Amino acid sequence: MSSGINTVIYHVADLDRAKALFGTFLGVEPSTDSSYYVGFEFDGQQIGLVPDAKERGFTGPVCFRDVPDIAAAHQALLAAGAESDEEPHDVGGGLMVSSVKDADGNVIGLRQLP
Repeated sequence: MSSGINTVIYHVADLDRAKALFGTFLGVEPSTDSSYYVGFEFDGQQIGLVPDAKERGFTGPVCFRDVPDIAAAHQALLAAGAESDEEPHDVGGGLMVSSVKDADGNVIGLRQLP
């Protein structure tokens, strides 16, 4: 089982098209296949597709990148035009996280390991 992100949800406009693409990408058939949710079990993770991108305005999932200096990386993204979503902070045991939003509202996550 993964100790990282165990569920990733993609909000899609065309569920059938996304299902075909993710089935090819992951190399597995859906474990759940309905008109409101398609889920794939892959290497201990659940990859889900929800057909509400147009209604909800979602542009994609949030991914976190490991960086050696979270404060510097956060500031660099702000200098590049991002808006702070969550300032760098310790979430326990020295693990630091932060996030910013790009001009389109997409959330970009940063993580610094202890």
